[in-house]
Amino acid sequence: MKKLINAVENVLTESLDGFVAAHSDILVLGDGHKFVRRKDLKPGKVALISGGGSGHEPLHAGLVGHGMLDAACPGQVFTSPTPDQMVEAAAAVNTGGGVLFIVKNYEGDVMNFDMAAEMSEGVLQVVTNDDVAVEDSLYTTGRRGVAGTLVVEKIVGAAAEQGRALADLKALGDRVNRATRSMGVALTSCTVPAAGKPTFAIGNDEMEFGVGIHGEPGRRRDRLKPAYEIADEISTAIVNDLGGAHGSNALLFVNGFGATPLMELYLMYNNARALFERKGIRIVRSLVGSYVTSLDMAGCSITLSMLDDETAKLWDAPVHTAALRWGM
Repeated sequence: MKKLINAVENVLTESLDGFVAAHSDILVLGDGHKFVRRKDLKPGKVALISGGGSGHEPLHAGLVGHGMLDAACPGQVFTSPTPDQMVEAAAAVNTGGGVLFIVKNYEGDVMNFDMAAEMSEGVLQVVTNDDVAVEDSLYTTGRRGVAGTLVVEKIVGAAAEQGRALADLKALGDRVNRATRSMGVALTSCTVPAAGKPTFAIGNDEMEFGVGIHGEPGRRRDRLKPAYEIADEISTAIVNDLGGAHGSNALLFVNGFGATPLMELYLMYNNARALFERKGIRIVRSLVGSYVTSLDMAGCSITLSMLDDETAKLWDAPVHTAALRWGM
């Protein structure tokens, strides 16, 4: 294993120290490295909190700031944060409007966020489950929450910035989640620092189709195919799962898993866009880059989120975080 670390047991805390120091104009680190929060809190605004295992950076801490999250709770690599982290984060950022948890559908995350919600007051939750690859996996009961979580956080975060009420934000988050589908493909495994070796073995001419963001298996192991064929299978699965979306507007998000060059991500975007438009879907918003990663895994995911006039405007609304910045 070759990684830029000092000691395996200190990877997360040292990384968080560096992250917050690099973005000290907008972020504050909570006591005990339990959460990262916005430096400037808005009185009376509903606070948005998310989190999950580390290793997916910039999700979630990189999305804390104006127009998105108010706090993020990082667990150890690929491990859910603990309920006390969410409870302390909620207490730190709740300025009177209540708290909305945005939770990826993984058993550990859902269980711990549920416990935190029971231990706190004025908390509602949105659970994301955008992955169409499999209904159940090693980590979930039901569909996994993957890159579509970012879309929910951005749109709901913009609405929260406008001063909308807690119940309205939950309804909006659930609506965006229902309109969002994703699927990923891995070309290599990832290496968890504590394990010191790749999570799974995969041949140079193979790909894991429908992989999860922890490297967990997807639909099948297959021979590596040209990018266009991969994009075709993913786009077809997404459109079929949506039940048809002909004539609709959509956001297309091509996300890298951590070790995929932008050259390849834009190539995949070009293929996916052409395929979706051929199916009668108008791509009116786009995002390309590595935002929901799996440490050093090579591969990508494709996310399609159907937009209406309201959600398109909320996507366009100003955002200022470590990972996303526009309109400010």
